[in-house]
Amino acid sequence: MKSFAGIAALAALAANTVSGHYIFQQFTASSTKYSVFQYIRKNSNYNSPVTDLTSNDLRCNVGATGTGTDTVALTAGQSFSFTLDQAVYHQGPISIYLSKAPSTAASYDGSGQWFKIKDFGPTFSGSSSTWPMQQTYSWTLPTCIANGEYLLRIQSLAIHNPWPAGVPQFYISCAQVKVTGGSGSAKPTTVSIPGAFKQTDPGYTANVSRSRHD
Repeated sequence: MKSFAGIAALAALAANTVSGHYIFQQFTASSTKYSVFQYIRKNSNYNSPVTDLTSNDLRCNVGATGTGTDTVALTAGQSFSFTLDQAVYHQGPISIYLSKAPSTAASYDGSGQWFKIKDFGPTFSGSSSTWPMQQTYSWTLPTCIANGEYLLRIQSLAIHNPWPAGVPQFYISCAQVKVTGGSGSAKPTTVSIPGAFKQTDPGYTANVSRSRHD
């Protein structure tokens, strides 16, 4: 029989592990903050990360479909924000992508092409770096994108446990947006998800515990 102390220690470890996880769950358009998962697809893995680089779950997270998710109207050039259940806990870049739906965002599985509109990276000072480990991340829709419905995807790539000794973690959410007022002049470089991220990527293998001069 396991001792009470042993069980308590395991429970504490599990709690600490979960507390180090997080999920983007709330969307803001300009200054209007909406209900949790109103415009963001709700995942089924609580706040756990995705680690399989070949999985379709890298698009919008595990179990995250358009069923029951509303689509928010945005104007090109409008500001938006993603808010987490708690501040980002792990170092690594925060990236925002768009993928245009063939018809509605709610019916789109993200199997088309994606393009990046923002990276939140580190600030360097001498041999040290500081990552923007926030609870809310804000940006602006490009004015040059085409009108239509999109998946607006945000990811936190947690690189505290880099490949090959460990496995980096992707914390992902997708909002469903309908864009008007765009010029349609953009011709961005696009990628497929999965497929955009590889084990040999510098950002996937970076060791944030080492100084820049190691």
